[in-house]
Formats: sequence, C-alpha cells, structure tokens
Amino acid sequence: MTEHAMTWGIAGLTAMGVVARPFRWPEAIWAVFGALLLLAFRLVGPEDALAGVAKGGDVYLFLIGMMLLSELARREGLFDWIAAIATACAKGSPRRLFVLVYLVGVVVTVFLSNDATAVVLTPAVYAACRTARVKDPMPYLLICAFIANAASFVLPISNPANLVIFAGGDMPSLSRWLSTFMLPSIISIVATFLCLYWTQRRALADDTLAADTQRPPLSRSARLAGWGILLTAIVLIAASAMHVDLGVPTFAAGTITTAIVLLLTRQSPAETLKGISWSVLPLVAGLFVIVESLDHTGLTKLLSDQLASLASASQSQAIGVAGLLVGVICNLVNNLPAGLLAGSVVQAAGVSDKIAGAVLIGVDLGPNLSVTGSLATILWLSALRREGLHIGAWTFLKLGTVVMFPALILSLGSLLLF
Repeated sequence: MTEHAMTWGIAGLTAMGVVARPFRWPEAIWAVFGALLLLAFRLVGPEDALAGVAKGGDVYLFLIGMMLLSELARREGLFDWIAAIATACAKGSPRRLFVLVYLVGVVVTVFLSNDATAVVLTPAVYAACRTARVKDPMPYLLICAFIANAASFVLPISNPANLVIFAGGDMPSLSRWLSTFMLPSIISIVATFLCLYWTQRRALADDTLAADTQRPPLSRSARLAGWGILLTAIVLIAASAMHVDLGVPTFAAGTITTAIVLLLTRQSPAETLKGISWSVLPLVAGLFVIVESLDHTGLTKLLSDQLASLASASQSQAIGVAGLLVGVICNLVNNLPAGLLAGSVVQAAGVSDKIAGAVLIGVDLGPNLSVTGSLATILWLSALRREGLHIGAWTFLKLGTVVMFPALILSLGSLLLF
C-alpha cells in the first residue's frame, strides 16, 4: 500500500511539474525526472519502464515525421506564401481572417492530425499575422490550439490518441466511426468556434489588417515541401483505412521529402534538424512510464469495474460521468498516456460504443482546458516560444474553462440523440 501511495505521489508531482514548469524548465525535464524517481525507488522495474517507453514508439515516429515536414516548410518559405494568400482573402477584415484560419485548422486537423495543426499551422498563422501587421496575433494563434483538439475525433487519424485508445483492441470501421462521432464532432467544432470567438471579439474589433500585402514567389523547394505535406495526408488516410499504424508512413514521408528538398537545394540537414523540438520525445516517453507505473497499482482493474458498474446502472449517466471525468484527468497527465489507460479500461469493462465514444471524446476534447492537456497544445506552446511569444498556464486555464466545457457537454449530450 505504501508503494502504491508513493507511486501516486510521484505521478501527481510529475503532473504538477509538467503543468507549472517550476524554474521555467521544459516540460520534458519534469516528465523524465518523475520516471527516474519511480526507477530509483523501485516502484517500476527497468523492464516495465522500457515497456512503457516502447508503447509510444508509433507516436515518436509520427511526431518526427510531422516536425520534419513543418521545419522544412518553414525554412523554404511555404508558410510565408500561405500567409500572404490568407491575408489577401481576408480583405482587411480581422473577423474574416479569424474565420478563415479556423476553417483551415479544421481541414488540417481532420486530415493530418491535431499534432500537425500545432506543428504545421501555427507557424503559418504567425506568418500571416506578421504579413498582415496585426496588433495582437494571439487571437488567431489560439485557434491553432483549440481547433487541434476540437476537431480531433472526426476521423481515426485526426488524433494519435485515437489510435492509442484502441491499441490492442477493436478499431471501429470508418462507417461505424462516423456514425458514432460525426454529430459530436460537428457540435464540438461549432461550439468551440462560438465560444472562442466570443472571448476574442473585443481584440478582433480593435485590430486592423494591412490590405496592401504582396504574395511572395513560391520556390521549387517550397512547392516540394507542400506536395510532401499533401502526400502525407493521403498516406495517413490510406494507412488508417488499412488499419496500419501511422508512425512509420509519417516518418517515411517526412524523411523522404526532407532528403529530396535538401539534396536539390544542396543544404546541410543540420539546420533543419536543429529547428525541431526534440524535447517532445522524452516528454512523451516519461509520461508513458508514469502511466505504466500507475497500471501496476491496479488502477486499470479498479476503473474498469467502476465503469462497468456505472454502465449497467445507466448508460446516459455513464456517458456524462466518464466523458467529463476523463476530460478533466487528461489535463493532469496529458491525453496520450491517459488515452492509453482509458483504452485499457474501456476494453476491460466491455462497454457499448456510445460509452467508449464518450471516453474518447473526453480524451480528445477535454485537453482544451489547459496548456498541457494534449501533446498538440504542448507542441503549440513550443511553436509560440520559437517566435518569442508566451501565454501563461493560468491565462489559458481561464480561457479553456469558457471554451472547453460547453463544447464537451454538448458533444457528450449528442451521443444520446441516436
């Protein structure tokens, strides 16, 4: 019992470190430190720790591929070109630019995943704001964080957490997936837009856009980077349809595209590799070790028994309680490891598609509450810091409370309609 208490204590302190970032140390340091503490106190064995790290293998490959594509596109000027087009389409209207960015965010999230929205779209939006000479780019950048989670359960490929939840289980067919999640996804996207727009309406009203922007030329290398991103989207959809893990094809697409562009432009890969946020990988690995240690405390069996009991008493109550509870918990330990644990619980409990859907919605949409709720939001923070921008955890939490809870409650409620 004492060992279990220590495990929970270290897990809690690790979560606090990742969220609060004491001494402004990166999130990865606290996640790795928590994992090392578990090893030092023999609360998790080396073999179990390695097993936990290995469970994130597909996620690591996926992230590396996406980060390679993003950094390549940024360096070759693709984002500046997209930014100029977006600014021209906005025709001097901050509100129109806000809507345009949101719609693009939906498309990128649905077909390239929420992590791609954070990694690929955020630099493009910042470039658009710089091109349009907006007073405050944050209202537009916030879209990248919130839509990345709000639209992340339209398709199985829209969020790596979706694949983690069904790891070792029965991944629903595309038709079964759409019948369960299409309506909740639409409600999530619309509700998130309305709430986010309402919170940013004053900033948008006071903003102005430059109307005399010029479109920069699109180089051959930038065009190749764009084709690489498009090809990656097609590969991911095909891989998802064939129930193939997404990590290897994404890594291959990113690596091949980067190699071709660097060879054609005769550039060294050093600068491209230097621009990638490698600290994300140990962060994910550390969090997986934390969840592996919690699983050994009997947490999976306890939660699966509770979920099965709740489902037998009332399906509607199980949908509401499970979705809301999982949504909040994801902000404490991040939704990737939480999704891994939630998937094990759902499979062990043997609940209906709707209850399993409520858990998945909680895992995907719930992280909009805090800056560390999902890996996509953490990647978004890294992209902001790269541009010298910052948003505090408390500021985001206040905003997330207004935006996330209405969308989550309405999306969960829609599961009961059919």
